[in-house]
Amino acid sequence: MANTLDPMDLKQIITLHLDGYSNRKISDILSISRNTVNTYMKRFKASEYSFEELLNYDNAALTALFTSFTTLDTERQDKLMLYFEKVNKARNHPGFTFLYHYQEYTQTTKNAYSYTQFMEHYRRKYAKVKGSMKLEHEAGKEMFIDFAGKKLHIIDRQTGDIIPVEVFVTILPNSQYTYVEATESQKKEDLISCCMNALTFYGGVPKAIVSDNLKSAVTRASKYEPTINRSFKDFARHYNCVINPTRTYSPQDKALVENAVHLVYQRIYYPIREMTFFSLEELNREIRRLLVDYNKLLFQRKQACRRELFQTIERQYLKSLPTQAYEIKDYKRAKVQKMGYVYFSPDKSYYSVPYRYIGNRTMIHYTKSTIEVYYNHQRIALHKRNPSTGIYITNKNHLSSTHKAFTKWSPEYFRKQALPHGVHVVRCVDKILLNIDYPEVGYKRVMGLIQLHKAHGSKRLDQACKRVLDIEAVSYMRIKNILENNMDKSFLFYQDLEKDKSHIPEHENIRGASAYK
Repeated sequence: MANTLDPMDLKQIITLHLDGYSNRKISDILSISRNTVNTYMKRFKASEYSFEELLNYDNAALTALFTSFTTLDTERQDKLMLYFEKVNKARNHPGFTFLYHYQEYTQTTKNAYSYTQFMEHYRRKYAKVKGSMKLEHEAGKEMFIDFAGKKLHIIDRQTGDIIPVEVFVTILPNSQYTYVEATESQKKEDLISCCMNALTFYGGVPKAIVSDNLKSAVTRASKYEPTINRSFKDFARHYNCVINPTRTYSPQDKALVENAVHLVYQRIYYPIREMTFFSLEELNREIRRLLVDYNKLLFQRKQACRRELFQTIERQYLKSLPTQAYEIKDYKRAKVQKMGYVYFSPDKSYYSVPYRYIGNRTMIHYTKSTIEVYYNHQRIALHKRNPSTGIYITNKNHLSSTHKAFTKWSPEYFRKQALPHGVHVVRCVDKILLNIDYPEVGYKRVMGLIQLHKAHGSKRLDQACKRVLDIEAVSYMRIKNILENNMDKSFLFYQDLEKDKSHIPEHENIRGASAYK
């Protein structure tokens, strides 16, 4: 609707028009809206009077001819405004497009506005107050990632339960080449796995990955210095790129991937809306099929598709993929126990570290295949991960000399230890170990037996062992008593052995006690 002008303004417009000025120039000279000037010029020409005649009319006559009432068809616009309320309510629905609603509007309205006027009136009614800067994106510089707000679903074949799944979307902003994958959750493991698959899909690595401030990527959000999740940061280090989260509450920082999500609703969600999937593999297979066609769609203004722009421009600026596949790494704190092991809680098992770190607090870096133990950011132990529960995994180089000796204990080990002290000592060791059911108990006894040579010498120890072997009474305590009482040095030893014998000599003519019963 044009602004209502004073009759003097109308005469000035007519005068300037007769002097040969354009509508735009008249608008600038009189500081009147160009649309208002255009509207009155149309009304002047549509009247029955010439410009000269209108100029000679007095103010009252001009006011009567060009009233302040609008020529706008209010009933037509009212219907459009009512329809806009319906359109605006559907804005958040997946797959929404203005073109769809305009087509619906033209089918239900006789005197419909053109599509251009339809959009113009909508923007006037729901004006965007806040503006944003147009960002220019360098080829190969960034990869935007996001999870779609709307989930897809798979069916449990056994129970029939509907299981919601997340949809991961990435885009290279220069070419807008897009990757889409369904995954179980937004957890750290699934996020990193999806990023790995996306980089493999692109066949290269950008300089930075621009993520949202979701928990699996950002431990602590900040507008200026966010704290990146340690596992996600390690993933970026492996692929030689950086993580650059967007500002909090600033979706315009990644507007392209936000727009890509809406396009995914239209090109992927909508075509499979009536399909049923029983596994993520089936769902992702169909997504990949639709994704090929999506990346081949031509841009209206560029006369090229996303795939073509990626292949001809952006791919050459991506860095090469690493030669080794990345294993997702996680972290646990653990204190080195007195035994020289750290407790790994996920598997409830123990891993050895060098004994000099006993009592210190360490950080365990672990993947599906390896266990690394770090102290003050230096790796002090590396083990292959054993998924068994409650076991001890030992690297013998980590043990102290005492512990190393303990691990070598065996019958053969103690025979070798006894051999320098005499053959009778070796025979006593064999006798003790032979009569023990639990080996560790016997090891302690023979170790004590061998240690007797330090106080009494090897020769006396061998002699004492010989005497207990003669009476078949081999034990650590007997040998110790013999040595401490010097019974191995004199004949008193043999007298003690004959105390239980009778003083009457044996003879065939002497009857025993049995003859008197």
